Amino acid sequence: MRRETDRAVDGGPVVDHLSVSVHTVPTDLPGGDATLTWDSTTMVLVEAAAADRTGIGWTYGSPATARVVTDELTRLVTGHDAFAVPAANERMSRAVRNTGRPGIAAGAISAVDTALWDLKARLLDLPLARLLGAARETVPVYGSGGLTTYDDGQLERQLRGWTGQGIDRMKIKIGESWGREGERDLHRTRLARRIIGDSAGLYVDANGGYTRKQAVRMAAATADLGVTWLEEPVSSDDLTGLRVVRDAVTADVAAGEYGYDLPYLTRMAASGAVDCLQADVTRCGGVTVWLRAAAVAEGLGLQISGHCAPHLHAHIAAAVPNTRHLEWFHDHVRLENLLFRGTLDPRGGTVAPGASGEPGHGLSLDRRAAEEYRTS
Repeated sequence: MRRETDRAVDGGPVVDHLSVSVHTVPTDLPGGDATLTWDSTTMVLVEAAAADRTGIGWTYGSPATARVVTDELTRLVTGHDAFAVPAANERMSRAVRNTGRPGIAAGAISAVDTALWDLKARLLDLPLARLLGAARETVPVYGSGGLTTYDDGQLERQLRGWTGQGIDRMKIKIGESWGREGERDLHRTRLARRIIGDSAGLYVDANGGYTRKQAVRMAAATADLGVTWLEEPVSSDDLTGLRVVRDAVTADVAAGEYGYDLPYLTRMAASGAVDCLQADVTRCGGVTVWLRAAAVAEGLGLQISGHCAPHLHAHIAAAVPNTRHLEWFHDHVRLENLLFRGTLDPRGGTVAPGASGEPGHGLSLDRRAAEEYRTS
């Protein structure tokens, strides 16, 4: 039995300490989508230690996330049972009520939660997928990038890189300049289809850049190209608009990456706005909440897709039966390959989390590389 404080009283491991660091990596090419541009990607990395093991977790976003971890969350985790991760998640979620749960605080909770799950799996010497209970041995991936800032040659090289790896689903960005570049969107979508061939799956992501009727018109204009995935055709906060678009198009409508808590994802799934629910483990509250979101989606007859951060999604995606796929996002794949050893191989269009037998996420931090890009 545990005391109310949740501190281990039976000799089990307790979390000794948390550490947090910020790492910023310049992009290889200028980055941009329908509504934003960027030239670097920032990872806020959390390490959780207990006994002689260390778990790692991270989120992508503002460096200010690190302050939330150190100032508000560390005291809620250290000294407590390393195996009771959902209890830690609940303490953290309640503690940021006045700070504001969505946004930066949610990213901080997510990074700590994923580090704690990785730590638990390492303490038990199990791959995370096996600890959670694997529902599948492999997880499908789709190549993701095709940013609006790429010229035709850059787009072609990226798409051919994925097809060369045997990935048969890929996604490009559309909705450039808040939907003001419709002809270029059409050109790039047609170009992508020519490059990847008729049999590969073609996905598009407007990042909320269109109005409702713009999105419907764009879907109609590309219907002959076999686009099967239309992501955030309008703002993900416009559930009515998503439902209107979903009812009018043949492509599956997807959204959910900006769900910072379970109620948001539940409302989206229950509203009829999406055909596939996206959830991001680095934003929604970590592994604890992502698994709950998957259960909500399954109960409503929906599949779930992991948004970005592929090496954090792989094991949890393998642990739920209604996973559709995970996003092999170029920016994050590049950064994760740079900072970690033991990263996954997507050749053939799937990854096999846990196949190596390494515990946790199966990753180890390359401290030399991490130090090179560390900003705080």
